[in-house]
Amino acid sequence: MRTDGTDTATAADPARALARKPFAWTFTTPLYVGAGLNPVNSSIIATALVPIATELHVTVGSTAVLVSSLYLASAVAQPTAGKLAEVLGARRIFLFGIVLVLLGGVVGGLGQNLAMLTVARVLVGIGTSAAFPCAMVLIRRRAQDAGLDAPPGGVLGGIAIAGMATAAVGPPIGGLLVGAAGWRWAFLINLPVTLAAMVMAVRWLPADPPLDRADNGFRRVADRIDLPGIAGFAVSMSALVIFLMALPRLEWVTLAVFAVAAVPTVWWELRKPAPFFDFRGLAANGALTRTYLRQALTLLGTYTVMYGVTQWMEAAHGLSSVVAGLLLLPMGAVSALLSRPLARRNLIRGPLVVAAVTMLIGSAGIMLLTSHSPAIAIVLVSLIFGVASATTTVGNQTALYLEAPPDHIGTASGLFRTFGYLGTITSAVIGGIVFRAGVTDHGLHILGLVLVGAGLAVLLLTVLDRRLMDRTTQTT
Repeated sequence: MRTDGTDTATAADPARALARKPFAWTFTTPLYVGAGLNPVNSSIIATALVPIATELHVTVGSTAVLVSSLYLASAVAQPTAGKLAEVLGARRIFLFGIVLVLLGGVVGGLGQNLAMLTVARVLVGIGTSAAFPCAMVLIRRRAQDAGLDAPPGGVLGGIAIAGMATAAVGPPIGGLLVGAAGWRWAFLINLPVTLAAMVMAVRWLPADPPLDRADNGFRRVADRIDLPGIAGFAVSMSALVIFLMALPRLEWVTLAVFAVAAVPTVWWELRKPAPFFDFRGLAANGALTRTYLRQALTLLGTYTVMYGVTQWMEAAHGLSSVVAGLLLLPMGAVSALLSRPLARRNLIRGPLVVAAVTMLIGSAGIMLLTSHSPAIAIVLVSLIFGVASATTTVGNQTALYLEAPPDHIGTASGLFRTFGYLGTITSAVIGGIVFRAGVTDHGLHILGLVLVGAGLAVLLLTVLDRRLMDRTTQTT
């Protein structure tokens, strides 16, 4: 059996046909569509905030809850969906997530106040969070069934592209939709996409194994998924995220809630034989922990460019929001173009070293920008971060696939995304702190200095990781 799954099997035998072509387009297409739902919903709302505030007669600042609510819901729901996929079946949870996104699109499209829109964003956040961990469970099981010895790099690259490309085109699509049909289409756009994804998933994704009747009772299911652990994680993570998003203002109440929830949750998870959040396993699996940290730190840099540098371009450089958005489009394009060929080779250490080095170069470039810099200089900096985004996503995603225990790939994939959200949220916090007295060149240069520190940390987490050198030997 070759690592690409080809052999001399005939199509007459379904098992041999699977071994010959395990990742046909019918299997991967619904996974790619699902993987794109979360990032496109994360970015498309940006163009609708001002029209929403105008029509609902609220301040623009108050509409920020529509952004933070999706981030918060996603940070909590990603590992939860992964755990449910491991226990109840990835196809079932994938479809349930699609239904929630559809419902969120309807509620948002018909919403008459900010509360209804917030509920819609929470539904969308929870629903879209099922796609990535479910996809990783399905891909891992498919590869095992086909007898593959190496990660299916092309498929993992497709998942990465689906996320990065949709995040990049979200604002332009949102601008066109909102400009032509109104802000409600920032929500209603989910209807045709989710209906298509649902049809494809029902028809093309393999059915989950039947559930054991003895395990169908609520108590039995709750024990298998560790419901107390999930609840404790949800409360702790929600309080932590709310505390971070409020900085530099200190929300002592939320910090206290975090401590009160986190301490008993950790105690419970350490005693649980099969915990939701396996602290002991994560401590023992240093390679996986370092993968999470690298992803969080690199996304801190990428989203600082997307949010902080964009804010600087508009406020200090005097560019319009449309021009600022266009200057960052090449970053998304480079990320998408590089991801698939890199992923096909199953490289880990090389791309991660490139990610760290380009993050350092791009951060130094940010420190050299001024309000008089030409547009081409801004584009070059964004292109460098585009390379960093592609290489870190490919390298860390492949490392996740290899380092996560096969029977916990769903939960591990969800935590991978949660750490990414923490990096994203931290980038917004840092931008808010350095620009709190006004958006200036000096504030931008402080952002660059912070990112230099983050880039150095990523470089050390990569070059000093002996496990990555072992993996390089095994997969190249």
